[in-house]
Amino acid sequence: MSLMTILDRVADVPTFDKVLDPARRAVNAVLRPQAFKDLLHGTWLGHPLHPVLVQVPVGSWVSAGLLDAIPRLRPAATVLIRTGVVAAVPASLAGAADWSEQAVGVRRLGAVHAVANTAALGLYVGSLVARGRGRGTLGRVLSYTGLGIAGGSAAIGGHMSYAQSSGASHAATAARALTSDWIDLGPLDDLPEGRPALRTGKGGSIAVPLAAVRRGTKVDVFIGACSHLSGPLYEGAVEDVRGRECLVCPWHGSAFDLDSGAPRRGPAANPQEKLEVRMEAGRVMARLPNHQR
Repeated sequence: MSLMTILDRVADVPTFDKVLDPARRAVNAVLRPQAFKDLLHGTWLGHPLHPVLVQVPVGSWVSAGLLDAIPRLRPAATVLIRTGVVAAVPASLAGAADWSEQAVGVRRLGAVHAVANTAALGLYVGSLVARGRGRGTLGRVLSYTGLGIAGGSAAIGGHMSYAQSSGASHAATAARALTSDWIDLGPLDDLPEGRPALRTGKGGSIAVPLAAVRRGTKVDVFIGACSHLSGPLYEGAVEDVRGRECLVCPWHGSAFDLDSGAPRRGPAANPQEKLEVRMEAGRVMARLPNHQR
């Protein structure tokens, strides 16, 4: 049985959901205000912040493992281990923020990821204590053990990202299925004012849902699946968020600027795919911009 199969089975086990649900509520209660949580999500960056932050502890600990193999460089290894321990704190906060807004299967596997990371961090802290007391051999044993656990945890994180699409833009995936031709969305007068309406575009053998918002004579059209977790944006609402008119997802409250598609409030970090719009004889025509095809 492959590691990927094992991880998929773990994601399907509901055994610990009674523990994970209170943990999720606790994370959401602690990570306040919303602006702080958006900072951790990477809403301001345009993609999740957690994968960026983890490069520091992972890189520091891997480098420390190499330096520990050379006796005269071991003091530098200690500095790198200390750097990794400090950098693990913001990385963990960003990971917790993202974890709390994921689908249930990702949360189950994410809990394993978090436990493994916590164990690795504890071993590295123990390594620093041992080194500080002159017990270098024990310190190296603890740090190498921590590195092994952190490596296994990184594999779990990779599965969450690539197999479970945690942090990926679900809107971009839907956009790839959409035709590059102009799509007739019907008469302008059929669109309600100031709220999203469902329209569809050709996507090979399937219809791709779109969310169209009319503001007077202007129409903004987006891929209908929210970039965060494919929530139905066409069932959302138009709200003022931080001084901008935004399309708000009904599932998790992600808000996207109507003018640009940029996220103005998380948990979404990726922008929402927006279509070009033109009018032809009172009918709304839309298509993907060239850079999205």
